[in-house]
Amino acid sequence: MSADQSSNKKKKNTFTILKDDSTDGHGGYGAGKGAVSLENMSPVIVDPGENNAYVDMDAMHARSKIERRVKYLPNKDEVPNGKLYWIVWVNVERGENGPYYAGVAGSELRVDRSIKRAYKSMPEHVTHMEKSMKGKIVVEHMDDHSKKLLKDFLVEFNAEMWENATDELKNALPE
Repeated sequence: MSADQSSNKKKKNTFTILKDDSTDGHGGYGAGKGAVSLENMSPVIVDPGENNAYVDMDAMHARSKIERRVKYLPNKDEVPNGKLYWIVWVNVERGENGPYYAGVAGSELRVDRSIKRAYKSMPEHVTHMEKSMKGKIVVEHMDDHSKKLLKDFLVEFNAEMWENATDELKNALPE
């Protein structure tokens, strides 16, 4: 197998930047009737235990690697040894200076692989996705280490989008 073929088999760390606006031109089914577009949103997984942040597009459908093969419990206390993760919903918009990180909202997830149990609040995840789509910054409940990992990831992924981001986001994710 050539190097090109083997690299094609690896799952790439993609990030949805900006896609065509589904409401210009034809618009497709439901356009203009309250259709919601998630084309500019990407889920960033922050793993403070491993000092890592990465994009996992499967989280859009609650099927990210960390979310699979566990049973979700409605009470965080039922997963006392759960490993902390954050699924951060990052929305990108285009401003006068180009694309920028517009909405950023982190949702908690606790996973205990040893008992195949996990905790997440689905209403919180849905609310945070919606807030991110509306350009809100919701990270005040995240720990400082996780916020730093997120900031470092966003800057490294695209420094221009970080520079174009609002002061609110930059202040919410300090050094």
